[in-house]
Amino acid sequence: MLEQIIIGLVFLAALAFLGRRGWKSFFTRKDGCAKGCGCDTAAPARTNQQSDKASVW
Repeated sequence: MLEQIIIGLVFLAALAFLGRRGWKSFFTRKDGCAKGCGCDTAAPARTNQQSDKASVW
């Protein structure tokens, strides 16, 4: 009986995860890149000078 409850909870968690991913893919704004990191297309682009200063190599 306990095994069936655990399997049911895991199944419901998987359904919730897939449902949330599907919801976000259909009903979110399409700004920024497709990675879903929240970056903004209006953010200033980094220049070569800025990226050279940021790298330590």
